[in-house]
Amino acid sequence: MNSLNARVLTAEFAGTFMLVLSILGAAFHAFDAPEGAAGILGVALSVGFTVMALAYALGHVSGAHFNPAITLGLIAGGRIGSGAAVGYILAQCAGAVAACGVLAVVGGAPASFGANGYGELSITKASLTSVFLIELVLTGFLVFAIMGASNRRAPAGFVPLVVGGVLAMAHIVAIPLSNTSVNPARSLGAAVFAGGPALNQLWLFWVAPILGGVLGGVLGRWLQDE
Repeated sequence: MNSLNARVLTAEFAGTFMLVLSILGAAFHAFDAPEGAAGILGVALSVGFTVMALAYALGHVSGAHFNPAITLGLIAGGRIGSGAAVGYILAQCAGAVAACGVLAVVGGAPASFGANGYGELSITKASLTSVFLIELVLTGFLVFAIMGASNRRAPAGFVPLVVGGVLAMAHIVAIPLSNTSVNPARSLGAAVFAGGPALNQLWLFWVAPILGGVLGGVLGRWLQDE
């Protein structure tokens, strides 16, 4: 899709907005709930079901990327034209920052604002290398799965289920390590409001997911002989 219109950009903005709201909103309020913490599983289910619903609702409008790494991965995989990249990514980043702005007004956010990170910003104090690797691998798998599920020879209608399932898995695996990004726009939004160390570490959560997404797109294109 080389020619972007207001509907496409609005869909990407709105979808990313709700995606980030689902992740951080659940994270801010799931761990200290008086009736019992939902914890990591609650956050994973929140993002998984939200993305699944959004993909069904908006997939026919914009493709439901909601993630710069997915956009660039699908470009590398030959699914969309490179002319779409800038518009998609700007809309996604704006949606993520707007969602964080709403959560800042609502209140209840920790000082870290759910930012991604390694070392002292990691729940398990994971190293830079560990976080870089897990973000690269999980984002690569996400784009690879999208390439397969959306192939013309694959059963139709299952892409939202695949994306939601992979994202739920990714959050269960990576929250203890990196607080799970696999999405540079999500990382940007949280880092803007957290400031300090989160902004200093933001580069990793652009480089690793984008590299993983591109590799996933290239591998998916080769494996399926597109």
